[in-house]
Amino acid sequence: MKPIVRILLTGTGSPAAPGVIQSLKNSEDYKYHIIGVDCNSFSAGFHMTDRHYVGPKASEEQFIPFIEQICRTEKINVLFSLVTDELIKLSEHRDVLSQCGTYMNLSSVPVLQMVINKGILYNELQKMGIAVPSFQVTSSAKQFKKALKAMGYPEQPVCFKPTISDGSRGFHILDDHIDRFELMFRHKPTSVYLSHSDLLRVIQGRKEFPELLVMEYLPHEEYSVDVLAENGKVMIAVPRLREATVGGISTKSLIRKDQDIIDYAAEVVERLGLHGNIGIQVRRDRSRQPKIVEVNPRMQGTIVHCTAAGINLPDLAVKQALGVLPTHLESKVKWGTRMIRHWKEVFYDADGSSYTL
Repeated sequence: MKPIVRILLTGTGSPAAPGVIQSLKNSEDYKYHIIGVDCNSFSAGFHMTDRHYVGPKASEEQFIPFIEQICRTEKINVLFSLVTDELIKLSEHRDVLSQCGTYMNLSSVPVLQMVINKGILYNELQKMGIAVPSFQVTSSAKQFKKALKAMGYPEQPVCFKPTISDGSRGFHILDDHIDRFELMFRHKPTSVYLSHSDLLRVIQGRKEFPELLVMEYLPHEEYSVDVLAENGKVMIAVPRLREATVGGISTKSLIRKDQDIIDYAAEVVERLGLHGNIGIQVRRDRSRQPKIVEVNPRMQGTIVHCTAAGINLPDLAVKQALGVLPTHLESKVKWGTRMIRHWKEVFYDADGSSYTL
């Protein structure tokens, strides 16, 4: 009989949650009892958990006491968070939760603070001699306009994104050379492309201005690299070529052994001393060299693709948290595995009971 491990999964309404839960339920070694937590009472992931709680956001004062109480009541062995905003608070209270018998695969607070802010991340990687896109951090409209010119705009397209944001929130490509007719009538209205005149209309007269990372446009292939790391030591790195995305989530991807992408992601993880499940977002520049887009110090939205390719990273992360370090993982990867994602619905009765067809 498989030993039972009790998991607390926060962010059960996130895009990653269904795949993480599926991965855990496919474990060959453990039977998982999964407790879900989300601030949304109609979280789709709740339907897949054994029990769930609706709780406060990380920004609320009662967040840690709430999590601690669940860990004690439910006798949680391992806690996974799928919410970037929660990670620093959870890491700060690692000792409190370990007294409940709950373990987490999280990087240290200083490392999390470094990688969650993209401006700090790019600066640190540049100091380490790791290739990063040309970039500037701006905090005013005046600085922003100067940065655009410094990045080669309008001759070259330029990207920008808030220094602290999750997924594709706030990401835009400023490009006045794109066919506006094509964009208007053949692209979805959620396109990331933006013209200079559109941008000026939005920021004109605004007193507040977010801190933005302005960076060179990386025109070639985009990868998500799922990594399992032990205090900077990479145990496995699996690149997923992102062939199609919707709202920052892969809808079509391919597990591909591009060694330069693996080596680049591994260097980032090792030099930063990251720990646990890590996602490294990489794109190829105009010379097809890999450069960082961002680091997600948690499980990524399409980690289930790795499970299908023979590497069950959520299950391996539990083993890591419990002190059973996995070895010889690369030989298990089924390179060339492709994923096509489709919609699946969860329904709720008037009394709040969930079901699927």
